[in-house]
Amino acid sequence: MRARTFEAFVSKVVNPMARRAARPLRVLDLGAGNGWLCWRMSLAGHHAVAVDIRDDHVDGLGAAQSYLQNPDGRFDRIVASFEALPLVAGGFDVVVFNASLHYALDLAVALRDARRVARAGGRVVILDSAFYGSDADGERMVTEKRLEAASRFGERADALMSLPFVEYLTPARLAAASRGVGLAWSRHRVRYPLWYELRPLVARLRGRRAPSRFDVWEGVVS
Repeated sequence: MRARTFEAFVSKVVNPMARRAARPLRVLDLGAGNGWLCWRMSLAGHHAVAVDIRDDHVDGLGAAQSYLQNPDGRFDRIVASFEALPLVAGGFDVVVFNASLHYALDLAVALRDARRVARAGGRVVILDSAFYGSDADGERMVTEKRLEAASRFGERADALMSLPFVEYLTPARLAAASRGVGLAWSRHRVRYPLWYELRPLVARLRGRRAPSRFDVWEGVVS
């Protein structure tokens, strides 16, 4: 699924911007994990910076070491929260939340700081964060997640689930958090395999909540 999303990100956002700019882009990857997206951007000739709050060698920035051995795929790494970026304003063409925006503690603050470090005419992009049609479906997902955590982790579940993450997005939530920030959003629908696209129908037939979607959301910076 993430491969399809990345392909859509490149074809719908990165390549058109690179053609207009006629130069390599500066890409900021927020919630970069091991830096795989930055590595691919660097291999394509762009300048990439990976930001993550984790620096461990499991799924944090420390796990990027194998990528950095390739001189064509090198990128910078910064350990920081994407709600308090230690970066100057207007320094990037593309700022991408890479399967990470649902981990924000304050959605409006995260979007505001992403907008700050993007140049005018640049893009803030959301990849692989769960979008629901309504808050009701999103809250049902959160309830199911907490029940599953209690079943899997027992008394450790409360500690593991203690941080008040955003957890999910809706178009209405995104619009409210972006109000006055200077971002005009559009959605690029990602075409997934048929079995995945049929999930809403299957959920309806079984009386379950509507599933999330993982499309590419592109915010144009004014």
